Amino acid sequence: MKKILLLLGLLSLPLSAQVLSQKQEFTKQDTLRGTNTHYRDWWDVKHYKISVEPDFKTKSIKGHTTITFDAVKKSETNELQIDLQAPMQITSVQFNGKKIKAWTTDGHVVFIPVGPKVKAQGNQLTLGFDGIPKEAKNPPWDGGWIFRKDEKGREWMSVACQGLGASVWYPNKDYLGDEPDHGMELEIITPKDLVGVGNGRLISQKPKGDKMIYTWKVTNPINNYNIIPYIGKYVNFKDTYQGEKGALDLDYYVLDYNVEKAKVQFEQAKSMLTSFEHWFGPYPFYEDSFKMIESPHLGMEHQSGIAYGNRFENGYLGNDLSNTGWGLKWDFIIIHEAGHEWFGNNITNKDVADMWIHEGFTSYSESLYTESLFGKQAGSDYVIGTRYSIANEKPLIGIYGVNHEGPTDMYNKGANMIHTFRTWLNDDVKFREILRGMNKTFYHQTVTTKQIEDYLAQQSGLDLKLFFDQYLRTPRIPLLEIKQEGKDILYRYNYVVDGFNMPVRLVGDQITLYPTQEWKVLKEGKFKSSFDVEVNPNYYIDTFVIK
Repeated sequence: MKKILLLLGLLSLPLSAQVLSQKQEFTKQDTLRGTNTHYRDWWDVKHYKISVEPDFKTKSIKGHTTITFDAVKKSETNELQIDLQAPMQITSVQFNGKKIKAWTTDGHVVFIPVGPKVKAQGNQLTLGFDGIPKEAKNPPWDGGWIFRKDEKGREWMSVACQGLGASVWYPNKDYLGDEPDHGMELEIITPKDLVGVGNGRLISQKPKGDKMIYTWKVTNPINNYNIIPYIGKYVNFKDTYQGEKGALDLDYYVLDYNVEKAKVQFEQAKSMLTSFEHWFGPYPFYEDSFKMIESPHLGMEHQSGIAYGNRFENGYLGNDLSNTGWGLKWDFIIIHEAGHEWFGNNITNKDVADMWIHEGFTSYSESLYTESLFGKQAGSDYVIGTRYSIANEKPLIGIYGVNHEGPTDMYNKGANMIHTFRTWLNDDVKFREILRGMNKTFYHQTVTTKQIEDYLAQQSGLDLKLFFDQYLRTPRIPLLEIKQEGKDILYRYNYVVDGFNMPVRLVGDQITLYPTQEWKVLKEGKFKSSFDVEVNPNYYIDTFVIK
């Protein structure tokens, strides 16, 4: 990005003077939710078995959750922490077959006294629950349960709870760092004339009085917030994709009056899978199928059950988020939310403060998909086109331990940071190997920013410490200043962390500059003026010409 300014002079300011404070008030509840407390760290979730029955008229739900877990160390308190957000409440507790009559509630947290006799493996905690859950007013951004009616006036229900947390509706260990290693089962009890759809594969469907019970099973680890019931007048159609690991089942559920539109629009899933398996490696959940479900909100990356609400049209509700035209060539929700199957669902951040891992890489997947279809220049144009929306007001990393995510810049700034890394690397074969290697190395794992930083540095051979400090931990992007003194053209970095020295290539890639915070003379090339020096636009930096 080049910005030309006519200035008498520009003072060099230390970046520390520009970094915005992240000071914010947090509560005990924030810490309990966002930290792996000593009520959590001694037990490891292996499996969830959830049953839920919603009542559309009262907007209430009831059910039970069975958590199977192992003890990984001795508990300090003989208690464990369960998360369930008020006004939902726990109605009963059984631990290893025995009733527990009393427990302690502290806000959105319940402490269960399990005593000292905890097995090393295979403990089972069954929790009854009911209540009127928080209702989402503007899903998926404002989370909660969704009670709506479709175009024909029929009941349509689901949940969106990323960020807010799965504890908004069912009791669980609402901590991203502990996924159920052996997956989950979700039993959805619906009126007889409606269909219940969940993640993974349908393993049973049976009547119970005037109700139907649909049971879905996921065999792989899964984020708590990804476990989602969908209830509506759904119709199912299927397809198959021949992928890197063989035949992948494609399973689609849409409202009955949208079947024909969906059959056309959802064809994009195949080109998406071709592109993403090329760049990222095999789809991570072959065992559980690939599924998209029409939802009463725009969309969400629910694992092996992606929520889709983009009106069966290209773009983002018909708009191009890059303002380049490329974003109208494909369906944003299909591409973006499916990208999360690799970054977000396969590779998951342990702390929501590191959500740039989910959103930065997934936002860049939009560019890679564009590149797969229309060429590298189109992909570059797309990601560069998203820069207009970047605020650069806060660091991308949020605040650890209090369930605090970074700003929305984690999407497009995160993508442009990755594009800048790729441009610096200047080796697309290696870049692809790195992306595929990430999904293999961290397969079905929860990770930290440090792990991702270390992996990228090790695999690329680049010293990336200050690069990540700049783009993740400060709000500013590097400023390359250029000026002319007599016949000499000089350049330096400003607004960077101390020692930042990422080299940049000029347009045409024939000349490389090696800026630091000290002025250097440009000796390469024959430039008549400082205004003729133009940096390759694939680097996400600002360039100022001083006069």
